Amino acid sequence: MNHFLHPATLLATLLSATTQVAAHGHVSNVVINGVSYAGWDINSYPYMEDPPVVIAWETPNTGNGFITPGEYESDDIICHRDAQNARGHAVVAAGDRINLQWTPWPETHHGPVITYLANCGESCETVDKTTLEFFKISGVGLVDGSNPPGVWGDDLLIENNNSWLVEIPSTIAPGFYVLRNELIALHGAHSKGGTQNYPQCFNLQVTSPGSASPSGILGTDLYTPTDPGILVDIYQSLPTYNVPGPTPIPGAVSVEQSSSSITASGTPIIGSASGGGGGGDSSPTPTTKAQESTAATPTITTTTKPTATTPTTTPAPDGTSRQSMHGQCGGNGWTGPTVCSAQATCTSYNDWYSQCVPT
Repeated sequence: MNHFLHPATLLATLLSATTQVAAHGHVSNVVINGVSYAGWDINSYPYMEDPPVVIAWETPNTGNGFITPGEYESDDIICHRDAQNARGHAVVAAGDRINLQWTPWPETHHGPVITYLANCGESCETVDKTTLEFFKISGVGLVDGSNPPGVWGDDLLIENNNSWLVEIPSTIAPGFYVLRNELIALHGAHSKGGTQNYPQCFNLQVTSPGSASPSGILGTDLYTPTDPGILVDIYQSLPTYNVPGPTPIPGAVSVEQSSSSITASGTPIIGSASGGGGGGDSSPTPTTKAQESTAATPTITTTTKPTATTPTTTPAPDGTSRQSMHGQCGGNGWTGPTVCSAQATCTSYNDWYSQCVPT
């Protein structure tokens, strides 16, 4: 009797060892109008007694992996595994564009890139995540299916140096919102339970003259394991593909992907700001400010040198200081470790920044 392995099954089997270690990702920094805000550094912040305040929701070290379809009804699907509220937020105007810089994404992990917003009410720093109702502002799925597995949203992300540009709809009302950016990997999605979800959340205060308050869906109701866009064989010809989740709201804008230059490092705001939840345009007046994050921020292009600091390092047996996974390992003016820990290689992103990425 001949035993035939489905191409996706064979690929998943061959990659299983590497995906458990290297094929996971997270957002390292967010750029708003040239200002870079550090993300949650999964490799060092979970081990700190007092980690920096950032606009990204906080997760333990296990938050660098994925959420399975069997967990769609758990609160882990909302902002990732055991995610806790970000302790700060950034200000953005409706109509502005935000660039989310992901760590290197595997070329084998084809799938959509989806972005949502959810109104937090008085504060995203204290909101109960299980009450957040998300509405979709962007969803890019199958771009070209002529040659399976095809070209997908995350292939565009990879081409754009692992970054994703999204526009805040100009029509939405001012207020505090959680932005949820998610990559969905479909390389194993031909089997029920084989899809991988990578959600990331960030706190924003949106200033706007708009008044739209779109209805949303609880995070635990966004998907089911048998949705057409979740249970799908991307290695067969697909005439169409249904991006999972609700349809984008009126006013959602499809953005051509491009880079974002960095001109400054951002400091998250802690606490409320005037006019955050009412009608009409509002100008933020922060009550306190968080310390500036010391996480290194890989970027696509830069106009000024980012702040260079030294993340957690591990001494090697020969006494050489080795940089941790995803830590900075080079760049003009860098005086820290230039050798990466095991299973990582120092990769240059630009003249100012090199990072230890999984091999």
